[in-house]
Amino acid sequence: MAYKITDACISCGACAENCPVAAISQGDTQYVIDADTCIGCGACASVCPVGAPVEE
Repeated sequence: MAYKITDACISCGACAENCPVAAISQGDTQYVIDADTCIGCGACASVCPVGAPVEE
């Protein structure tokens, strides 16, 4: 199941740095996950200091 990033995102970039398939990029106001690329591994969620990535 793909992940999405909630409004809790503080744009620190930890999630993007740890995504093994480069599915995360900087959006207009926060980081975003490309659901078609996301493999649902949870690496982003495990490193996020504010718990912004959640399963869709």
